Amino acid sequence: MENPVDILQLINSDGIGTITFYKYLKKFGTAENALKNLNPKKRTYSKSQAEDEIAKAKKMNIKIIPFDSFDYPQTLLNIPDAPPILYVLGNEKLLNHRPNIAIVGARNASINGRKIASRIAYDLTQNDVLTVSGMARGIDTSAHKGAMYAKNQHGPTIAVLGTGVDVIYPSENTEIYEEIARNGAIISEFPIGTPAQASNFPRRNRIISGICEGTLVVEATIKSGSLITAGTALEQGKDVFAVPGSPLDPRSAGPNQLIRDGAILTETADDILNFLAMNVHFQTQKRQFEIFALDNKENNVDIPKPEKSAKKATLKSNSKAKCSDIFTLIDYQGIDIDELLRASGLEQGEFFAQLMNLEFEGRIIRQTGNRVAKIK
Repeated sequence: MENPVDILQLINSDGIGTITFYKYLKKFGTAENALKNLNPKKRTYSKSQAEDEIAKAKKMNIKIIPFDSFDYPQTLLNIPDAPPILYVLGNEKLLNHRPNIAIVGARNASINGRKIASRIAYDLTQNDVLTVSGMARGIDTSAHKGAMYAKNQHGPTIAVLGTGVDVIYPSENTEIYEEIARNGAIISEFPIGTPAQASNFPRRNRIISGICEGTLVVEATIKSGSLITAGTALEQGKDVFAVPGSPLDPRSAGPNQLIRDGAILTETADDILNFLAMNVHFQTQKRQFEIFALDNKENNVDIPKPEKSAKKATLKSNSKAKCSDIFTLIDYQGIDIDELLRASGLEQGEFFAQLMNLEFEGRIIRQTGNRVAKIK
């Protein structure tokens, strides 16, 4: 593991951003070696400054978690500009909790928008889905409050700040900040004491989406930061959910546009929970196959190729026969997945296995709003 002192020195030196940090690491092998090869004309963050930062964090019960730590959020490592260091106040184990969803939206949110964000966050938390937001006014605050009210008012949530982890912004969220620190986690990539600066918040947004498996947008104008977060989530290969709204309200323009572009229409937490359930089932099947393949490889067992395996051909044939049971219930206009599940009379696991096979075979397509339809 890298020495946190070396990481702090390198990332805080002049001309070193997150991308450059990893380029130097790749080129020189370690942060220590990279420091030795920095341009001597540029200001280098001193070793004593780094050690003082670590001592200050320890005194304030703030944990400094480097990118190579077991506690660092593993999903965040998948983005090219993952912060080399995270400051965490609270329960660092939550950083790798799965499943999790980011909830973002307008600062000047409507009453109904706030209620929706709060309710969805509450229901997700009750179902052990961790919510992540940015502790801004409006939708962010409502999402945190909804999550914290769950689990007998001890619901966890993560707040990602665009300031130092010790700086409360906005100041009216002091009570929320303290509650999140007790039952959840507050995180930031910025050094202790960093004040609110406009340029920090877009950088903060990539962490919000990067930590999570999906991002929900509740009210956002077309040019808002929430739409930037949704765009970042898409670039990171994450799922995007959006709550539709009135075309007469500019705050609905963002979510409505996202839905037109393929985001998952979301009215309640069930829309997210059902989507996550399908993904979990797929990932479980995929992982089971990977383990099967690995076990056979380690035991020198050849996995038969499809064209040479009569048994595999029979399984595929049987799979198609089973799929026809629910295929006949689907039309070209689309049907709600929950309704299809009830009509099929199948167990949930078998149902989603058949649904996945139909999708893999190109016979159906998934639509927004938790629906599927036959492909013409």
